[in-house]
Amino acid sequence: MAAYVYDFAEGGREQAGLLGGKGANLAEMTRLGLPVPPGFTVTTDACRAYLATGAEPEGLREEVGRHLAALERAVGRRLGQPDDPLLLSVRSGARFSMPGMMETVLDIGLNDDSVQGLAKTSGSERFARDSHRRLLQMFGSTVMGVDAAVFEDALTRMKRDRGAADDLGLDASDLAVLAGEYRRLIREHTGEDFPEDPVEQLRRAVLAVFRSWNTERARVYRRREHIPDDLGTAVNVQAMVFGNLGADSGSGVAFTRDPATGRPGVYGDYLPNAQGEDVVSGIRNAVPLAELERLDKPSYDRLLEIMRTLEHHYRDLCDIEFTIERGTLWMLQTRVGKRTAEAAFAIAAALTDEGLTGPDEALARVSGEGLARLMFPRFDTAAVGEPLARGIPASPGAAVGTAVFTSAEAVRRAAAGERVVLVRQETTPDDLPGMIAAQAVLTSRGGKTSHAAVVARGMGKVCVCGADSLTVDPAARRFTTAAGTVVEEGALLSVDGTAGAVHAGAVPLADSPVMRYFEDGGTADAARAAGGVAEAVHRAMDRADGVRRLGVRANADTPEDAARARRFGAEGIGLCRTEHMFLGERRRLVEAMILADGQEGRDRALAALLPLQRGDFAAILAAMDGLPVTIRLLDPPLHEFLPDRTDLAVRVASAEAAGGHPDPHDTELLAAVDRMHEENPMLGLRGVRLGLVVPGLVAMQVRAVAEAVVERRRAGGDPRAEIMVPLVDTVEELRLVRAEVERVLAEVSAESGTEVRCPVGTMIELPRAALTAGAIAAQAEFFSFGTNDLTQTTWGFSRDDVEAAFFSAYLDKGIFAVSPFETIDVDGVGRLVRIAVEEGRAARPGLKTGVCGEHGGDPASVHFFHRVGLDYVSCSPFRIPVARLEAGRAALAGGTEGPGDAGDASR
Repeated sequence: MAAYVYDFAEGGREQAGLLGGKGANLAEMTRLGLPVPPGFTVTTDACRAYLATGAEPEGLREEVGRHLAALERAVGRRLGQPDDPLLLSVRSGARFSMPGMMETVLDIGLNDDSVQGLAKTSGSERFARDSHRRLLQMFGSTVMGVDAAVFEDALTRMKRDRGAADDLGLDASDLAVLAGEYRRLIREHTGEDFPEDPVEQLRRAVLAVFRSWNTERARVYRRREHIPDDLGTAVNVQAMVFGNLGADSGSGVAFTRDPATGRPGVYGDYLPNAQGEDVVSGIRNAVPLAELERLDKPSYDRLLEIMRTLEHHYRDLCDIEFTIERGTLWMLQTRVGKRTAEAAFAIAAALTDEGLTGPDEALARVSGEGLARLMFPRFDTAAVGEPLARGIPASPGAAVGTAVFTSAEAVRRAAAGERVVLVRQETTPDDLPGMIAAQAVLTSRGGKTSHAAVVARGMGKVCVCGADSLTVDPAARRFTTAAGTVVEEGALLSVDGTAGAVHAGAVPLADSPVMRYFEDGGTADAARAAGGVAEAVHRAMDRADGVRRLGVRANADTPEDAARARRFGAEGIGLCRTEHMFLGERRRLVEAMILADGQEGRDRALAALLPLQRGDFAAILAAMDGLPVTIRLLDPPLHEFLPDRTDLAVRVASAEAAGGHPDPHDTELLAAVDRMHEENPMLGLRGVRLGLVVPGLVAMQVRAVAEAVVERRRAGGDPRAEIMVPLVDTVEELRLVRAEVERVLAEVSAESGTEVRCPVGTMIELPRAALTAGAIAAQAEFFSFGTNDLTQTTWGFSRDDVEAAFFSAYLDKGIFAVSPFETIDVDGVGRLVRIAVEEGRAARPGLKTGVCGEHGGDPASVHFFHRVGLDYVSCSPFRIPVARLEAGRAALAGGTEGPGDAGDASR
């Protein structure tokens, strides 16, 4: 039988899947000889077994008993010993950090007898009584299922009756009375008594932590962070050390670098005379970690030494939890710390400079998602006056929204399309849905290590914590500033997570330094001029461009978009949508083509469109001179260029009802709309079908491309146009259109005396095209995967209809880990892509393949496209830097897929 329990001395950080992140790192610190209170870890295997059957795994109780006995021998005390009890903490610890989402139970082992012994050995009856009431409160809510608010209400009443500002104002007798009240509440709400047997307390606490893996808040967090549901959590059982033993004790959280900016220094929070949960919860404002030097210099110096050891060992930012018990420093946890996007790039560059990592590892530690955040605008604070309040800049960025004071209200308003700012005294794990829904989080309590700060930072949400000049009144749904200004729910706020400020109203926005860097061409000089984190971003981009295999092109339909894409590093245009050139004033020319009653009228309309298209193409080719420009022939159904049927029908009917004659043009348009109506236009007369049944349409567009190429050549340019045929289902369609394309190219070459050669390819956006790619490749010089439509036709989804109708329910139920329109569906759509690439290249060696759906700019999808061997991805101009960065990271990850090797695109 496999072991379910490991002593801290038996594991290491490489076993995070089995021991959870916390357990693996406790084992690693033990291995390093750091001061870790002894303990053991119950594995994720045990959790999965329990969750699968609902029963305690066979042999688990005996294993825990053996490790408990060894722990008791190591510390020289027994669990529940009346005169000098060993007390235990029971904490969750999943493979991936889930701050505050699962349960913790402290002070396991206390009962009516051992609390007396704890008072005697500690010399503090208040401390013993406080520990006892904490156990009753945690155990009662976590293990026995009593609503935590029941205990909080009793504590609040006690503080009010005693005139105490916080729990430190309650003395030993108060806490003894409170413990009795907690026992009564447990009995009242559960029908059973709190268990006095310490071993039973431990057993039930371990199982309760297992169950907390499936609480609603944990499931919501996993969906948000794309953490698989089947991993389970480990449980860490550890000898308690106490930070609430007086002024020479305390608890804190430290970071080896600033998790918001990446700057080196002393960062974190310390709370004297407190247990660790008090620091994270934010119920009392902690002091800056640097203050510990004045309070306890020996512990401070030892902590800094350990922080250096851990950062060098992990070669990364470390997040550390510690407790000082009467002058003795204990390490309770370390992990590679969550950080903002700005900090991620700054730390990656700094650690390379310090020789702890190389450039490849630095690139692997940043992400396209983080880069996208750094490109968001910032507040133009020069345009506004003093803020309403200042707090701790816990997670940078700029966010504007209406103030809401409950998680439920944030969810409700966000679902209705409103942008909101969640304002709380401090957040708890139960606020997670509201934090996800909000644009920003603002709290009046807590520091950089509070629940609000840690969770918001991990999610990339703007956050300002510890704005203690604000008096937040959740019941009245308002807050009051130090100047007496009252801000009610619904008021517009601007939260500046970079400066740690909150302003009334909507503050104007300005480009971020990183956006300025890209707009100025993305050079080293541009990075220096932009300042801030731009230089670190430049180093990552430079390395990514040096190692990536995938090319990156742009989806661009105007010269302006093409020029921006080139500044952002595009290596061509992978999708130029010609239908966007028929809008505005040109729509009437398309109407004329549709309404023409013969070929002569249609030719006149097409002739009028020709010079307009030629000018568009010439300008785009000039912007992308020397780089490929893939021009897609007209794709959408023609009725999309006609007015709305309802509007036309109302105009016609209104004219008739008034006794007059409708506008003949309106009548003609209405008849055309009725004639061209389709039940499902996405699957109707569009794409290649349009070119085959509307005479002259393909010829006009190809002539416009060819003449634009000639114009650019005569101007000394190097135009590289490619012609792409959309929505091909069968090779016969492509063969017919290709013949028309080549005929027109030959005509223009003869007329101009300039040879025009444009590669002809197709979009693979239908399942049949992917499955017959070998045949289609005979007529195609390149494939470009239109993954938006390929996703719709593979799943049988109309994107516009289903996203609002049921996608949220599918995500909630875990049917999707992420929308298949955001990240490529590897197993279904991805398999079609693999088949098409393999069969297309088998039929035509050297076939160029790319993707032009917006998946081309999604980080996880870029890794998949690298693995299947595409030549390039194409995406909107603003996503080009993200695609470049992720293409480099994908190259470092290595590997290409074979058939059926789907990989994991969910993370």
